[in-house]
Amino acid sequence: MAKQSNRDGKAPTQRMLKVGEQIRRTLSSVLQRGEVHDPDLNRMMITVGEVRMSPDLRVATAFILPLGGKNKQETLDAVRRNRHEIRHLVVKGGSQKFAPEMRFEIDGTFDQMDATRALLAADHVKQDLDD
Repeated sequence: MAKQSNRDGKAPTQRMLKVGEQIRRTLSSVLQRGEVHDPDLNRMMITVGEVRMSPDLRVATAFILPLGGKNKQETLDAVRRNRHEIRHLVVKGGSQKFAPEMRFEIDGTFDQMDATRALLAADHVKQDLDD
């Protein structure tokens, strides 16, 4: 019987979390040091919030956000344009058997936190919390 390859609704495994965190740290370091040969990308300050791995560890989706949250699409385009070089730099010297495909998305976590904070600051919500 084949292993289940679709993890819909299931939490990530410890291995997925560990590999994702390793890639996140390495990716952050690569972007911070400006190792990519693209002057547009090197002048940007990029936050790597999370890297999610597929169950087979062959696809890594990195959630990024430019510092300050401005020029999101420009940053995403620059990173996607250089994804092959970034992939090479991230796995260079790593302990993985293969290099996962790198995908990039804008991190919406900070926007969600702002929306939650605004919701909790609303008067009709505050009165329920104060009771």
